[in-house]
Amino acid sequence: MKHIHILGISGSLRSDSTNTVILKTLGSLLPSDISFEIFQGLDEIPHFSPGIADNGPLSRFKQAIQQATAVVVCTPEYAFGVPGTLKNALDWTVATGDLNDKPVSAISASPLNSGGSNALASLLLTLTALGTKKNEGSALSVPNIKSKIGPDGQINDEGLLEALRMQVDNLMRLIHST
Repeated sequence: MKHIHILGISGSLRSDSTNTVILKTLGSLLPSDISFEIFQGLDEIPHFSPGIADNGPLSRFKQAIQQATAVVVCTPEYAFGVPGTLKNALDWTVATGDLNDKPVSAISASPLNSGGSNALASLLLTLTALGTKKNEGSALSVPNIKSKIGPDGQINDEGLLEALRMQVDNLMRLIHST
């Protein structure tokens, strides 16, 4: 089997984002022979408009998805939905089919009890429209995220760590069933 490379996409642009912490933690739980990267530059992708020519950041985003074996998207919830920059980036992949049949994991995290469930539902709808490969184990909602990260900026909640391990296991099953 060819080398497995997983791409993480954070729906938050903040460098200290809890969503990015989740992605970094998930990356550390992957088997050592799997490479993992978090895409940087989501905020540099132009607004979706089919007439716009591919620019550097958009090309980098599409290439990163094309080169990935699987994709993990972790997003906060803004106004009961997915942040606009994340939705915009995903919209660019509709015509090219870059995510078609690509194994995915969708995660939402929120400081609220809801765990960003509206954003997760919206993200799952978009990922379905994009033809991704997922199943009932491909989604995780993380409520009260701030209480699950210690002062050192690391996840210290065993339940969340176990849930992330389950996401990794599910993603690996999806990858190997391709």
